[in-house]
Amino acid sequence: MTGIEGKGEASRWRSPLTGRVLVHDTPHSLACLGERWPVVDGIPYLRIESEGLVAVALDHLDAGCPDDALVALLTDQDAWWTGPATDLAELKRLVRERDTLSLREAMALLRLGPVADYFAYRWSDPTYLAGLALLEAHWTQPATAFELACGIGHYLRDLTRAGVACLGADVVFAKCWLAKNWVAPDADYVVFDAAGEWPVADQQFDLVMCHDAFYFLPDQPRVAERLRTVTAGGGVLAVSHVHNAGVNGGAKGPARSGAEWRALFPTAQVHDERALLCALMKQSVPPTTDWRDDPVIEAWSLVEGAGDARAVTGGVAVPAGGATLRRNPLIGDDGEVDWPSPRYRDEYAAGCFWALPDEALPFDADDARLRRTVDLPERW
Repeated sequence: MTGIEGKGEASRWRSPLTGRVLVHDTPHSLACLGERWPVVDGIPYLRIESEGLVAVALDHLDAGCPDDALVALLTDQDAWWTGPATDLAELKRLVRERDTLSLREAMALLRLGPVADYFAYRWSDPTYLAGLALLEAHWTQPATAFELACGIGHYLRDLTRAGVACLGADVVFAKCWLAKNWVAPDADYVVFDAAGEWPVADQQFDLVMCHDAFYFLPDQPRVAERLRTVTAGGGVLAVSHVHNAGVNGGAKGPARSGAEWRALFPTAQVHDERALLCALMKQSVPPTTDWRDDPVIEAWSLVEGAGDARAVTGGVAVPAGGATLRRNPLIGDDGEVDWPSPRYRDEYAAGCFWALPDEALPFDADDARLRRTVDLPERW
């Protein structure tokens, strides 16, 4: 049980339909006034407009078949998914062999395709590192943290290992399940849709985050206000990688102009994502910028409620002392980079300083800071 889970479990969750308090009517379900929601592998599934899947999962749970309920929820995906559908035989194998499969094998059985590359190699991609630099530059020793759109828990792994009690939320059950079983087992998880009522509406956290995901969420003004609502007094809201609509060559995803982002986050401290990455490599203080429509800025990152930035010398931005470091799996025996796909290379290569020879680096940095060596999950 984590530090968050121990705080008032009976009133912890609220209905995603009405906002009413949910309580356990069985060990595997939450209920209130005619509503009922499944809890599978310790993860509440509170996704709206999924009534059929909710009913199937509850039927399996009530029949004493939790693995069948798990298989059912692992078929779910988000509204933006364009990849292949899952295969029931593969999902049954995944559930049956979950204690021995690697993370990459699990993602293959879930048929995550290019998303699996993104998750498997995120430990050294520049967007992820810039997000870590943002957190470290504005670190306030949080006791609790909440991450919206947590994916498979990369940031939650770093934070729980730093002693922070974390809650991760995503709209896709499979991502939270991968996080819990392979990446960040010490965090808690909940599945819900940001477009509905928030099950965590009456909880507050010292650090609230949304990394590399806010730009595609629906009803962004409402989501921004909800994120502020769950940020404790004196806490920090951190949002990384929001796309600039005016970048040269066009944005790599949904984007807004600087003026539009300013309207959503009028009091924020803003950083050019490239400056955060350089601050991590140079162990320096990342400068702030503004929301100007500079065509060389691909993405901004921001914080609300934080003091001035400090130098990114260590902390959550670098592997913890005593971590078992392995050679970055993208670097071959010959020292050459083996990108998982042309798409991945095109998106990240320009910011991957670890892929450059030493003589081409614009600064001195050790292999761990560069991510030539990485701290991978044990069953990566």
